[in-house]
Amino acid sequence: MRNLDITTLRSFVAVADNGGVTRAAGFLHLTQSAVSMQLKRLEELLDLQLLDRSGRTIALTASGEQLLAYARRMIALNDEAIGRLTDHAYEGEIVLGVPHDIVYPAIPQVLQRFNALYPRMKVQLLSSYTVALREQFARGECDLILTTETSTSEQGETLATRPLRWIGAPNGSAWRQQQPLKLAFARDCTFRPKVMRALDAAGVPWELIVETDSDRTIEATVSADLAVCAMIEGTEPPHLMQIDHGGNLPDLPIQRINLYSTNSGSPMVSELAGLVRQAFRTISTPLSASQYSAA
Repeated sequence: MRNLDITTLRSFVAVADNGGVTRAAGFLHLTQSAVSMQLKRLEELLDLQLLDRSGRTIALTASGEQLLAYARRMIALNDEAIGRLTDHAYEGEIVLGVPHDIVYPAIPQVLQRFNALYPRMKVQLLSSYTVALREQFARGECDLILTTETSTSEQGETLATRPLRWIGAPNGSAWRQQQPLKLAFARDCTFRPKVMRALDAAGVPWELIVETDSDRTIEATVSADLAVCAMIEGTEPPHLMQIDHGGNLPDLPIQRINLYSTNSGSPMVSELAGLVRQAFRTISTPLSASQYSAA
C-alpha cells in the first residue's frame, strides 16, 4: 500500500501555482533543493514523471496535470481537519477591504481557504472603492485592503499588474454605432477619469449616460448594449466581454492591484495576507499548466 504525503503534494502544488521551483521554495520558506527533493520523492512513489524538464522551462506532464486536481483536494481536506481540531488559540475578527471589481475570482477562494484553516476567525469583507478603502485603512478601520492604482506607495505591495480593457455586451455594437461613445461608470470609480482622458487625447467624443453607486446598474446597462465601461483585464463578469475594437478605441493605462497590511504583528493578519498574495499571483499568471516557468 502506497500513501501520498501531504508535504510532497504541497510542494508539487506550490510549483504549479508559483510557476517554478524557485518561487515555490520562497512561498514555502524552504530551500530550492528541498523542494526539488520532495518532487523527486513524489515521482518515485508514483513511478510517474510529473514534470517535463526537457525544455528551457518546467512543464506539467499529462500525469502531473491529473494529479494537480487531486493534490488540491487532499491538501484542502488536510488543512480543514487540522484547523478544526487545533483552532482554539485563534479567535477574533479581521477586516478585509476589497474594491468591487476585483472581488472575483480570487477573494472567495481566499475566504474559503482561511476558514478551513482557522474556522474560529471571522473575516469581515468590505467591498468599496479604492479611495474609500485607503481612507478607512488610514483610520485603522481595516486590517488589510486591496486597491487598484496606477502606482504603489511605500506602504503598499503590488500583487499583480494588468491593463484596463474596454468592456461591452457580448457581440455588442454600442462601441462602434453610437456617437458620442456612451459610457457607464460609478461616481467614485478611479478608472473613469483615466478613460475620459484617453478618449479626449484620441479625439473620440463621449457621453456619460450612467453615473451611479451601483456596480449592478453599470453591468445591466452595459450588458443591454447601451454603453461601455472599463475593467481590469480578467475581472469582467461572464455576461460581459472585452471589446475587440481593432484600434478604434484608445489603449487604456496599466493598473496595479496593491496590498496594504497593518503592522499589528498579528499572525492571523499575516496568514490572510499570504493567502491573498498566493491567490493573485496565481490569477495574474495567465499560463496553462504546460507553460509554467522554472524561474
